[in-house]
Amino acid sequence: MENQATATASSDTKSASQLPQLHEPRNAGMELDMDWVAAAQANTSAIERRAKTLPGRRSVKKEYQAAWLLKAITMIDLTTLSGDDTWGRVRRLCAKAAHPVRQDILDALDMPPITTGAVCVYHDMVETAVKALDGTGIPVAAVSTGFPAGLSPLPLRLQEIRESVHAGAKEIDIVISRRHALTGNWQAIYDEMRAMRESCGDAHVKAILATGELGTLRNVAKASLVCMMAGADFIKTSTGKEPVNATLPVSLVMIRAIRAYHARTGFRVGYKPAGGISKAKDALTYLALIKDELGDRWLQPDLFRFGASSLLGDIERQLEHQVTGRYSADYRHAIG
Repeated sequence: MENQATATASSDTKSASQLPQLHEPRNAGMELDMDWVAAAQANTSAIERRAKTLPGRRSVKKEYQAAWLLKAITMIDLTTLSGDDTWGRVRRLCAKAAHPVRQDILDALDMPPITTGAVCVYHDMVETAVKALDGTGIPVAAVSTGFPAGLSPLPLRLQEIRESVHAGAKEIDIVISRRHALTGNWQAIYDEMRAMRESCGDAHVKAILATGELGTLRNVAKASLVCMMAGADFIKTSTGKEPVNATLPVSLVMIRAIRAYHARTGFRVGYKPAGGISKAKDALTYLALIKDELGDRWLQPDLFRFGASSLLGDIERQLEHQVTGRYSADYRHAIG
């Protein structure tokens, strides 16, 4: 894996350093196929065994690791979703997204400038983020639809999407109604998702399943299929606000649903694990999983993202260690 990883990660990182990114035809969706949904299964014990082997099955070191970590940066949705967010914090986040790695580290690694994949903020911070990112090519993602619970009336959720798009968001992260999944009302999830996709217009939509609240891996598989049938451009694990967020077993289920959907429809749907991914070694594990299960085409920002706020800092520390042989203090890689 290492020789191929170096070539792929290094060349792809350079190609992704200037957005816009590669683009697939958008997932057009399909009619709700309840036979397919009903047949969706998840062998929990087998999935958990496979997930446990992942961190040890793929290992990259030294310059190979640096190449993959640089690649990971280009696929981060750099995020701030706190109740005490301010306009100043969002502007600092945007500055970090445009220059995620210190120039001296890039120079030592002989790398051109790179950016993160997007900046993700609450709806009322979209306009601030759009202005701060003007000229960078970095899209703004807005969490809409009554994030994180998604319990506001559907007309209000749809209006929030439209206002986020009007403010300049190019990506909309929506949350599904978990109660419909828990009660098996897949038609309701499909109908809501279709309406949300329509309200997004040209903006791409990421469907947040809130997997930690769906009860079973089988429900995760079914919800993944239903959201893709309804036209989701991405499926995403979590809001980051649940007790359990992105995990490898959940990721394996969702990724295999994406693979099955692509095999049947020809549309590639993106994947975004979010919540709890804060270490560089975790990012490497997820990239290895994507490479194994979906292939190199998904190792691009238009089909894979990390939803993260602290991951970038740890990656920077690992890159500085590669250059200097020493681990630096966190404050040397602060946002802003």
